Amino acid sequence: MDIDRLIDEAERIGVVGSPSSTSELALDVLASAVDKKLVGEFGLFRFRQDGKNHYALGQITEVKLRNVWHEDPTMRSLIRQRGRVDAVSERQDTHQGEMAVSAVFARDGSNYRPSILGTVPATGTPICLVDDRVLDTLLAPYRDQLFYLGRVYGSTPRLPLWFKHFGHGPDGAGEAYHLGIFGKTGSGKSVLAKMILLAYARYPQMAMLVLDPQGEFAKDLRGEPTGEFRLPMNDVLRRLGKPTRVLSVRDLVLDRWELFAQILYESPFFEQLSVPKGENRELACQTLADRLRRAKVRLRDLHTRDAFDKAWQLLGEEQIQKVFYRSESSRARFQSMYAEADPDQFYSAYWGPVTWLFREDRKDAQKVDSLLYQLLVSEEGARPLMVIDLSEEQAREARGDHSFLPLFGGNADVQDQPTMLWNETIQALVVKRLLEGIRSAAEAAYKKSRSLNTLVLMDEAHRLAPREDPENQEKKAVRELLIDAARTTRKYGVGWMFISQTLSSLHRGIVEQLRIFFFGFGLGMGQEFRALSELVGGRSKALDLYQLFRDPHSAFDVASREYSFMTIGPVSPLSFSGTPLFFNVFNRVEEFLEANFGKPNLGRSS
Repeated sequence: MDIDRLIDEAERIGVVGSPSSTSELALDVLASAVDKKLVGEFGLFRFRQDGKNHYALGQITEVKLRNVWHEDPTMRSLIRQRGRVDAVSERQDTHQGEMAVSAVFARDGSNYRPSILGTVPATGTPICLVDDRVLDTLLAPYRDQLFYLGRVYGSTPRLPLWFKHFGHGPDGAGEAYHLGIFGKTGSGKSVLAKMILLAYARYPQMAMLVLDPQGEFAKDLRGEPTGEFRLPMNDVLRRLGKPTRVLSVRDLVLDRWELFAQILYESPFFEQLSVPKGENRELACQTLADRLRRAKVRLRDLHTRDAFDKAWQLLGEEQIQKVFYRSESSRARFQSMYAEADPDQFYSAYWGPVTWLFREDRKDAQKVDSLLYQLLVSEEGARPLMVIDLSEEQAREARGDHSFLPLFGGNADVQDQPTMLWNETIQALVVKRLLEGIRSAAEAAYKKSRSLNTLVLMDEAHRLAPREDPENQEKKAVRELLIDAARTTRKYGVGWMFISQTLSSLHRGIVEQLRIFFFGFGLGMGQEFRALSELVGGRSKALDLYQLFRDPHSAFDVASREYSFMTIGPVSPLSFSGTPLFFNVFNRVEEFLEANFGKPNLGRSS
């Protein structure tokens, strides 16, 4: 369809006014459009540049009313008495909008190629509203690359976005990049992230890993979607031919002696032997792990009674006790507790929950390196989407009940009653092991001149990479690994998507490396707004529009909820220069499926 004919048929809302610049245009609103909702709408105008027809698009960020007669002091006095002056009130009103130009296309025969606004069109140049037909015509060559998360903010056209894989080729970006999704609880972050995952899932050559501390993504892929927007991810992924795998903490086998020492430190094992948390306990754990390793005890056999008996024997030796307790009185107190302790009780209640994480004989369990090899290195068929559920809920299931540390008698069969130890610190240690594995795999692939073409999603990123120093060394080490990953893995073909409830509390070292941002409701006040202002670069009109976002849960009913986002970065063909774009996420599953996969009822039961 011819773009010029579409423009001639489109609804005119105004003309280019004064003053205008190449970055922001004044829009003199026509009388026929003053009662229309214009803020958020996409405008389009046609102009000549370098002898060719050009087409500029931009979002209207603000509309101002001005009446110079009402600003006159004498007239104000009269208005104060009468309320209005018929000759000037309303009749002399002028409405002027601000339009931020985000994309320009030059006509090249029957095609349209990206260009820039290198001149300011003449005043009086008509500006019309954009609809889906206009966008489809301009972006026809890129139709297969486009993806839709929602509609233009407060309007009806779908906002075209593109999410390219990190490799080369017509659908590739040629490099990895990092994304960030920010907003309060209930702002739609997780739903948006799931939609974006489906956008990347279209590429068989791209792998994806979700580190899921809360278990929300895992539930969706298990066919147990939560919330109001029940996205049938399993059905969509199956249709796309994307292999998926959901793992929990029960499926991970830890494989490092230092991890054993750190998890033993977190357990009540030494607490029950009068060794409180601190330097002494740290030395005790490290020493015990080192001596067990010297004694040729294998990590995978730590759960056996023979391994425990060896550990218990080592703890009874005075030369071992001298390592973590130098004073004789402290050693005497420890020896007294050790002598009174019941080894059977310690084996079942404290040793078992720690060593369970290192057992290789668990059904379907795999070592971390093996899992990451399948995800990152293996080139057999389409590459998978893997979710690792690190939630407390899955840990409780692995422990066999809902207590924190289950106890069972000394004669109980550990294999029949699996138990494990789990808390936030151990969760951080497992994440740390996964991050180290990702980094090692990426470095190895880089040495072979191979890009990993992988996206890693990190939910609740502000908890694992806070701006303030974490309270313990384990969490601090995870934060440093995440910061390092954000800085270095991009060149290996590994991109990250960080999801966070806050912007100001996420470490600046990560925020500064993000290339594409999505900002939902909830960052419009205080420290959050200051952090947002720094990222937007002082674009006050864009920030003014962002502050108009409503809390989705303030709607009268579920159907009328609006999940609004501002996005910055090279995520849309309508934002060449990184100008912020605003959109409302689809609030019905059928809309999303029809826009991107052509089947509105995909995966929906009757």
